[in-house]
Amino acid sequence: MRLSGSITALATPFSVSGELDLDAWQTLLDQQLDAGTNALVVAGSTGEAAALYNPEFDLLVRSAVQRSAGRVPVLVGTGASSTARTIEQTRRAADLGADAALVVTPPYVRPTQAGLVAHFRAVADDGALPLVLYNVPPRTGCDMLPEAVAELAVHPAILGVKEARGEPERMQALLALRSEAFLVFSGDDPTAARAMLAGADGVISVVSNIVPATFRRLAALAADGREAEVQALDAELQPLYTFAGIEPNPIPVKAVLARQGIGHGLRLPLTALSAEHAAAADRAQALAQALERTSRDTLAA
Repeated sequence: MRLSGSITALATPFSVSGELDLDAWQTLLDQQLDAGTNALVVAGSTGEAAALYNPEFDLLVRSAVQRSAGRVPVLVGTGASSTARTIEQTRRAADLGADAALVVTPPYVRPTQAGLVAHFRAVADDGALPLVLYNVPPRTGCDMLPEAVAELAVHPAILGVKEARGEPERMQALLALRSEAFLVFSGDDPTAARAMLAGADGVISVVSNIVPATFRRLAALAADGREAEVQALDAELQPLYTFAGIEPNPIPVKAVLARQGIGHGLRLPLTALSAEHAAAADRAQALAQALERTSRDTLAA
C-alpha cells in the first residue's frame, strides 16, 4: 500500500436526534470517492471518535471498507490514552477490514519522548495493521519531536507520520526522514500546500470534507511541482481555512456539510456552530460549491 495525495479525515454525520445518519455517511463516502480522494480516514478526531460507541465504530469502518471496495485505502483512527487500549482498537479495525491505522499520540497523559517511542513500537510490534503516526499537540497535550519520529521511522510496520504543526522548521525536520518506506503528510490545511511543494507525500485534511475535488487537484498540482498553480489555488482556499478554525474542529466543517445536506449536528460536549457565524458558514458553502465546480471540470478535462 502506497499512500499519497489528498486524504480526507472524514466527519461523522449525525441525525437531528444525535443518531448516526447512515444515509448521509454513504453520501459523504460517495462524494469523496467520486471526487478522486486518494484515501479515507474513519473515526479520527474530525470524526468525533471519542463520542462513538463500539458498535457505531464498527458500522462506520465496515461500511467505509465496503463502499470503497478497494478503490482507495481506508485508515482508521485507533489512538487512545493507553497503549493496551490502542492495541485493542487497532486489532478491532483490522478485523473490520481497515488497511491501516492512524494513531494519535496518547491524549491527556502527556508521555515523555521515550514513552511515545515505546508506545508506538508496542502498537507496531503487535502487527494488527500498518501505522501512520499522528502528532497534534493542541489536542493531545504532548508534542512528538522529530528525534522520536526518527527512532520509529525504521520500524517496518510504521508507514509514516501526519504532522499537524505548521511551522516550516518542523516539516523540514520530518522531510529529512522521508523515504520510500516512510512517508510524511501534512495535517495542517493552511500550510499543506507549502509542505507538499517541499516534498511531503500529501495531506490528511479536514477542509477536504467540503471540497474533495479541490484538494485532489491541489495535491496533484503539488506532486507535479506546478508551484504557481498550487499557490493560486491555495490562495482561493484561504477563506475556507480561516472558517474551519473559527470554532473547534469539526464544528465549522460540519456546519457546511449540513448546508450540503450531509448530517445535522454534533455530539456533546461539541455544539452546533454559533449563530453569529451563520453568515460566514453560508459564504463558506458558496465558495466550496464554486471551487468544486471548477475543480471537477478541470480534473475531467
